[in-house]
Amino acid sequence: MKERMEELIEIINEADYNYHTLDNPTISDQEYDMYLRELFEIEEEHPEWIRDDSPTQHAGGKIIEGFDKVEHKIPMMSLSDVFSESELITFDERIKKEGINPKYMCELKIDGLSVSILYEKGKLVRAATRGDGRIGEDITHNVKTIKAIPLKLKEEVDIEVRGEIFMNKKTLEELNEKRKKNNEPLLQNCRNAAAGSIRQLDSKIAAERKLDNFIYHLPNPLDYGLNTHKEALDYMHKLGFKINTNNKLVNSINEVIDFINEKGKIRKDLPYDIDGVVIKVNDIREQQKLGYTAKYPRWATAYKFPAEEVLTKLEDIIFTVGRTGQITPNAVLSPVIVAGSTVSRATLHNEDYVVEKDLKIGDIVSIRKAGDVIPEVVEVKKERRTGNEKPFIMIKKCPMCQTELIKKEDQVDYYCPNSNCPARHVEGLIHFVSRNAMNIDGLGDRIMEDMYNFKYIRSIIDIYNLKNYKKELTRLEGFGDKSITNLLDAIENSKLNSLEKLIFGLGIPHVGEKTAKILAINYEDMDKLRDTTIDELVKIPDIGEIIAKSICTYFSDEKNKEMIEELKHIGLNMKYLGKKQEENIEFKGKTFVLTGSLELFTRDEAEEIIENLGGKTSSAVSKKTSAVIVGANPGSKYSKAQELGISIWTEQEFKDKI
Repeated sequence: MKERMEELIEIINEADYNYHTLDNPTISDQEYDMYLRELFEIEEEHPEWIRDDSPTQHAGGKIIEGFDKVEHKIPMMSLSDVFSESELITFDERIKKEGINPKYMCELKIDGLSVSILYEKGKLVRAATRGDGRIGEDITHNVKTIKAIPLKLKEEVDIEVRGEIFMNKKTLEELNEKRKKNNEPLLQNCRNAAAGSIRQLDSKIAAERKLDNFIYHLPNPLDYGLNTHKEALDYMHKLGFKINTNNKLVNSINEVIDFINEKGKIRKDLPYDIDGVVIKVNDIREQQKLGYTAKYPRWATAYKFPAEEVLTKLEDIIFTVGRTGQITPNAVLSPVIVAGSTVSRATLHNEDYVVEKDLKIGDIVSIRKAGDVIPEVVEVKKERRTGNEKPFIMIKKCPMCQTELIKKEDQVDYYCPNSNCPARHVEGLIHFVSRNAMNIDGLGDRIMEDMYNFKYIRSIIDIYNLKNYKKELTRLEGFGDKSITNLLDAIENSKLNSLEKLIFGLGIPHVGEKTAKILAINYEDMDKLRDTTIDELVKIPDIGEIIAKSICTYFSDEKNKEMIEELKHIGLNMKYLGKKQEENIEFKGKTFVLTGSLELFTRDEAEEIIENLGGKTSSAVSKKTSAVIVGANPGSKYSKAQELGISIWTEQEFKDKI
């Protein structure tokens, strides 16, 4: 019987390889099911015989408590994005400046989830997500359910490969048909469905989702005697991995552009979603010569297809109240799928925006996702108007508390002046716990709204007293012991945040994240900031009279002062914990503009260095600009600086000066 089991494993594994990797089925579905059923029966009778590479292990069944962290020995870097032919040509020119005349491998950019898979002596031992590039999550139990990923390779080799886990369009349709019959919520798109499936704790659920995979990268090809990316793809295919053969080795950037245009035309006809084309220098030693920036390889980039635009009906325009009382009109749309997900709302920003676009309720409008993420109304199709459309009318009273709205001079936004407006209060609490403020993980928008409605959190102070309701929280839907513990730990940890996080979290009008940092650096202590004056504030670069008045008004309010004292009593840090400003004559009190692609620093790193040395950054070049720091391929800002005779620093000169 054991010999028969061994024989069945070989037959089924070979059939899986032929079907999923070679796309060349060699046995019928009926035969496959018969062999698999026979193998299940033998293993059920003799569980001690079950092999790690048995095809029955694709069926799932393992349940884990959570995802362990995995450190990638070779970081999983992301790719830089380009959006036009001119940017592709710039990418090519940058490579040729290094004395390289490259051949490029063009591959489809699959819209899925990146995965790293490790094999020892040909056997799958671990699979992990990209995570932050250095630390990912162990998803081995789910990856083993994907039939396109071999449990055992054709050779007994130690190897790490990388690829993309995805869901086919047809699979999504079939799953949604089944979910519809069971009155379950439908899966929005292939990418989200794949990501949600791979993060299931029960691998049986992942197995039922019928995920697929393409392997596209070998991090260390020279170790295997491979000199090009194409050779690496061929070698991985020979080992038994599924490779996307919809690729091409080309000799010039013009051929790259031809490939992109060709694939853009057939994009919708592919059985899986793609959102672009990946371009890689083919020669491995040329890749090594080009090297890496802090975030990206210099030898590869990803061309992203233009955002998809669709038409839908503007059903209504409703108004929401922000944390500072700002009133925002929002489009209510007939639900429509844009770039793979359903859109039914989009912000209309302010009254001027609606008037400028001449929007009327009932209009047919075009929608796209800015950066393939945020839905936006592009334009109204006036030729589709019937005469039944209703004109847009800006409201005069707050939709939540009916207070008369105000519009400040020289500003486009309307505000609710009622500081006790309920909607404004909830928005303020949501802002306080947000990632860029106090960063309290577990208190998202919906949960905060629930906490407010249940009267557990009605003020910032209440957030830090939530531990008193631990027993009551266990009765709420979605709150288990572990999630409650994690939430309360996150609240406690937020007490250790640096001062700028707290300042930003308070929601002082006109005080954004950058201004909060400036205030924290200059005052270093909440008490000093609380006791400041308008005259002192306006002496600080970037703090104008409007911001200064707003800060002083906030701290003159007795309720706000009492809250600050209470937060201090609870144990929140009230001091700036970042780097202190250093005296540097090259930077102190001066204004800098960054332009071009920086390679020695990220833009955020460069801006932080400038601020820590007493300078400030601006997005526009003017006569007040002290110097322009240029990276690769600088744009119009570089030309403007030359016209105005402003000092221009290379990135290396900037590095030398700091």
